[in-house]
Amino acid sequence: MAFKGNKAALPSKPCEFCARPMSWRKRWARTWDEVRYCSDRCRLAARGRARASGR
Repeated sequence: MAFKGNKAALPSKPCEFCARPMSWRKRWARTWDEVRYCSDRCRLAARGRARASGR
């Protein structure tokens, strides 16, 4: 996928924790299917919730 300057054409998906839309980033190009959280804060909060529920 080559970026041509149209950010609206980039894929997006919701964060699993906060449900905010995440836009595709070049840094995530290789792992886009594995990206689940929009930020470290959401990742750590989801991890804390899983521990509290006994996972």
